[in-house]
Amino acid sequence: MVHMERVDLNLIGPLAALLTERHVSRAAELAGMSQPAMSRALQRLRDTFGDELLVRAPGGYQLTPRAERVQQRLGAVVPRLETLFAPETFEPASAAEAFRIAGTDYASAFVPALFRRVFTESPGSTLEFGRWHDGIVEDIDHGRVDLLFHAAGSASSGLRTEHLFDDPFRCVMARDHPLAGGERPSLDAYLDSAHIVVGTVGGRQSAIDDPLERLDRPRRAGLSVPYHSVAARAVAGTSLIATLPHRIAVEYASDPALRIVPAPREITPLRYHMAWHPRLDDDPAQRWLRDTVRGVLAGPAA
Repeated sequence: MVHMERVDLNLIGPLAALLTERHVSRAAELAGMSQPAMSRALQRLRDTFGDELLVRAPGGYQLTPRAERVQQRLGAVVPRLETLFAPETFEPASAAEAFRIAGTDYASAFVPALFRRVFTESPGSTLEFGRWHDGIVEDIDHGRVDLLFHAAGSASSGLRTEHLFDDPFRCVMARDHPLAGGERPSLDAYLDSAHIVVGTVGGRQSAIDDPLERLDRPRRAGLSVPYHSVAARAVAGTSLIATLPHRIAVEYASDPALRIVPAPREITPLRYHMAWHPRLDDDPAQRWLRDTVRGVLAGPAA
């Protein structure tokens, strides 16, 4: 880097034009510059190289030996520089990108459709889906995770966050549960029952428990499980209620042992987001992945 520190890279274009045309006026036209500007560039190049580069001869200008050697090297250097500074593109059909995403098992409501879309459009790429854990933001900071799916309030404010959708909560209960005959239980009736808590973040189902605690109306946990699917399957034959997002609960609507009703009005819909590190804002592959997520969610329900 010792020699490059004193070089103006803007001179590379005029240098290539001068060595090709061996004429100031023609080089200026080739480079899209005025003749005086090209003359000034030639003088700066002479100062930089400590060589005349172009010398007058009976038939015009000739290259000095140094200029001939520089021209040979430019033939290899300029195309590489052009590639280095050209805008990056992502061609999914020919790419072999390794995408790393993470989330709770709630993401299973739509990520299979995302996987299918990625493998269809970019068959050479691979996907890794990791589980949510307490150190997930650190994983994103260190580049171990590219894209995170999360509920509102469960990721660091230092990440780029985009709202994807809202999902209302449903109460999943046994067919013979006392609340199974109604349409939507009151909060009092809901809190009279014991509940299955899905410990998605820090062992808590924060999207439900936080607003209830702000009302000073906490629910009573009879069972805590790590996954939404386990909660849905655990309620049959018990007096427990599993409060699940609609996209998960609807998967069990055909089970004759279960009844699904809207959650009390005090339990507001789940706000779901995707998040990524700011350094990935302009990465073409990551922009394509985020666009693919948007496209999947904009289509028929995943």
